[in-house]
Amino acid sequence: MTRPRLSRQQVLLSGRPRQLRHLARPWLLPGLALTLLVFGGALGYRITEGWDWGDCLWMVLITISTIGYGEVEPLSQPGRLVTVLIIAGGLLVVQLLIQRVLGLSESGYFRQMRELRFRRMLRRMQDHVILCGYGRIGREIGEQLLLEKAPVLVVELDPMRKQAAEDRGLKVLQADATLDETLIEAGLDRCRSLVTALPSNAANLYVVLSARGLEKRCRLIARADSDEAAAKLELAGASAVVSPYVAGGRLMATTALRPLAVDFTDLLAGSDCEIEEFRLSEDPLLMSQIAHRTLQDLDLARRTGAMVLAIRDNNTLSANPNGEVTLAPGQMLVVMGSKQQLQDLRQILGDAIDAVETMRGMQSNE
Repeated sequence: MTRPRLSRQQVLLSGRPRQLRHLARPWLLPGLALTLLVFGGALGYRITEGWDWGDCLWMVLITISTIGYGEVEPLSQPGRLVTVLIIAGGLLVVQLLIQRVLGLSESGYFRQMRELRFRRMLRRMQDHVILCGYGRIGREIGEQLLLEKAPVLVVELDPMRKQAAEDRGLKVLQADATLDETLIEAGLDRCRSLVTALPSNAANLYVVLSARGLEKRCRLIARADSDEAAAKLELAGASAVVSPYVAGGRLMATTALRPLAVDFTDLLAGSDCEIEEFRLSEDPLLMSQIAHRTLQDLDLARRTGAMVLAIRDNNTLSANPNGEVTLAPGQMLVVMGSKQQLQDLRQILGDAIDAVETMRGMQSNE
């Protein structure tokens, strides 16, 4: 009978209890010694003085901690002998603890503890952006995401770049982003999107292939330095491919010809407004309430205050649509408004929404 093959994620999860046992093992002897000292001393007082267990334990506590509140009751000669033994045992336990802490510190134990806490934090992350690479482009991406107050996890192998990202307050997973295990540990199944900005086109292609193989619906944004690399990344499954040189050239040209458009984008980034893309479902049942109804019929602007900037249907983009435009399955609505306005729009569209993508503006300073 063949055993079922475990997935990579199951393999990673199966190793965690073993790691916890390994981290707890060094404290077993000091913990056992302290437990025996406390209960042994309490038993000694119980036998020699006849106190109740509460007074016995309290006397042991103030003796070990050297607080010295005073005796619960005057001690007999056997009781004083018990106290001396507790003091001697306490010194031995403290010495054992100090030696163990120093030894564990030299062996890297506390670094392993920090890594374990970090990985626990990773497992709790939801709706975050995974940023692969913290080079020049990665730094700019990280800065923008920090301005947007979006949860970010940087995946970087280089120690110096890892330190630079941590100095900026970013969470960093020091690992190879091209490995499936790294993407799983980074929470690919729970992330909002993955951005790969590694310096090598081949590395970015490898990350996209790995991520798309693990999660079919994850949004993947990749950096490319050439048209050929961009084409390969799109074939590999990248949702969007950005060339820093092309994007920079277009921005400079737009600034030269249409500066108001760039100013509007900067203004949006400093306001409470957001632009969201609402992708409508392909399921006719989910679309039954709004399918084949016009924007005028739904009266979204009056009911929510949000503005429909454009509607994308397949490869056709209709900017500033009028009220006669009919909604249909699979369309993408580009809408601008405040958080509350967009939330009201979500409630009106309801189950007809298949997915939402947001371009957040920074909160205004009050």
